Amino acid sequence: MTRTAEPAETARPGEPAEPSTYTRLIDLLDRSGCRYRMIHHAAEGRTDVASVLRGHPLQQAAKCLVLQVRTPGRGTRHALAVVPGDLRVDVDAVRDLLGGTRAGFASLERAERLTGCRSGSIVPFAFHPDLELIVDPELLESPRLYFNAARLDRSVALDTGDYFDLARPRVEPVAERPA
Repeated sequence: MTRTAEPAETARPGEPAEPSTYTRLIDLLDRSGCRYRMIHHAAEGRTDVASVLRGHPLQQAAKCLVLQVRTPGRGTRHALAVVPGDLRVDVDAVRDLLGGTRAGFASLERAERLTGCRSGSIVPFAFHPDLELIVDPELLESPRLYFNAARLDRSVALDTGDYFDLARPRVEPVAERPA
């Protein structure tokens, strides 16, 4: 179903006057003609709690984390790793995929700048040219994906095939089971 964009979260002081990630996401979904469902819920950024609020199995949640990888001769590269909600990001796997020597989670400030989202509301789309989107193949096994819509109080339910067609991610094994 097509939805019209709702007001985005209030911009922080000093942020550029450009469309919010929320607006960009909804515009992308509406323009594509894909069917999606907007879910309104209490503000929540933790994947496990948001999944309960949205009413779906944890493995159908698209957990999105920004990593930074130091690479010889190329400086620092950034990846948006997307894994099923019941798994963790394998930082070493992302490091190896990007040819890095060191990798870790990006700072909160850098992650929010690259994604245009507050922590806990990152979408599984890379709208910034310096952010490489890498999705674990296990996530694509679910028929439908759920993720926060660049807002802590809004989520999207989207057909996995439509997500893949729109996002065009690099698909690589970057998830691991929690210890």
